[in-house]
Parts: sequence; C-alpha cells; structure tokens
Amino acid sequence: MSATLSTLLTLTAKAGVAALIFNEVRGAVLAVPVLYAMYLSGGSLMAIWLGVCSLAGIALSVVVPIIAAKKLERFAQAKLSPQPAVARG
Repeated sequence: MSATLSTLLTLTAKAGVAALIFNEVRGAVLAVPVLYAMYLSGGSLMAIWLGVCSLAGIALSVVVPIIAAKKLERFAQAKLSPQPAVARG
C-alpha cells in the first residue's frame, strides 16, 4: 500500500510540474498578441493602458500557481517530516 501511495504521489507531482511548465508557455503565448497590438496601435495611451492591464492579468495567472505550488510543497514537507517525540513525565 505504501509503495502504491508513493508512486501515485510521484506521478501527481510530475503532472503538477508539467502543468506549471504548460502554464508558463501559455502565458508567453498570450502575451505576444498583446504586445503586437500595442505596437500596431502606434503607442497610444489607451493601447498602452489596455496592454499593461492585459499583461498584468496574464502575469498573475502565471505567478499565482507557482506561489501556490511552493506553499503546498512547504505544507506537505511539514506534514510528511517526522515529528519529534514529546517527553512525558
């Protein structure tokens, strides 16, 4: 049972890493049309504002999962690490 659980956790962790990589690629793919539209608009103030807002949204959708993964990893390490024995007396 323990080996099966370990294998399942390993596969889940690998799938999570792959999902984070795909999320990074998705962010880059979404940013290119925004930058191109800003270039085509001639750099008007409205186009720059809309571009900055769009890029900030894309950045949040890429950065937040990375932060969540780090917090989840710290939580898992805290729960899986052996706890010191409490002396009773």
